[in-house]
Amino acid sequence: MSEGASGMDLRADVKEPVVIPAGEIRLIPTGISIAVPQGYEAQIRPRSGLALNHGVTLLNTPGTIDSDYRGIVSLIVANLGKEPYRVTRGARLAQMVIQRVERAEFEIVEDIADTARAAGGFGHTGV
Repeated sequence: MSEGASGMDLRADVKEPVVIPAGEIRLIPTGISIAVPQGYEAQIRPRSGLALNHGVTLLNTPGTIDSDYRGIVSLIVANLGKEPYRVTRGARLAQMVIQRVERAEFEIVEDIADTARAAGGFGHTGV
């Protein structure tokens, strides 16, 4: 919506309003198909205003649209809020960012180099 925005808005393509009860999930179509160039992906991300104001977000975030996918882009919309959320035709529900993808080559080894962190994870560095 602005010149500096990195994401493109994705809108709901529903014929009739869809109500998502609190705690529920719905698949909402956007009505668009895209052809992402090889070496890139489209990342689908939630909109911060929906999350803050209504508790509405996307699951599987960021979602990935691969370069060989040609179907309709749909959104896995979750209502984590306390009230039902009404999705109407044209409602902005997500944003799409095109991102370069690096292909890695994996090598099976017996050992990997140690670091100061080692296997520490899930909050091991404190609050």
